[in-house]
Amino acid sequence: MMSLRKSTAWMAPAAMRFARMSSQVGDMGSGAGRGGGGGGAIREAGGAFGKMEAAHEEEYFYKKRQEQLHKLKEKLIKHEDFHEESIKHHEEAIARHKKAIEELKK
Repeated sequence: MMSLRKSTAWMAPAAMRFARMSSQVGDMGSGAGRGGGGGGAIREAGGAFGKMEAAHEEEYFYKKRQEQLHKLKEKLIKHEDFHEESIKHHEEAIARHKKAIEELKK
């Protein structure tokens, strides 16, 4: 379990780790925190609307992260396909050149 944490820890940007740590000060949406800025009038007031706003904000950022991961995976797949195609072309060129060298030796 520790090795998994160590291997994936670098993947989370520092801002995400900071946001996660700062949210542990109190319940999200429960009012202005000790850090100074409250995040807007609704969240400063606290109560149900503050908690609802915090939940919407968390949902928004979760969806944004999922979208970014999806785009990154698609990009990696495209890169992999491109490189596989390049390898195929290079192997064909090597075979052609070896054949040409063999014909020159005859």
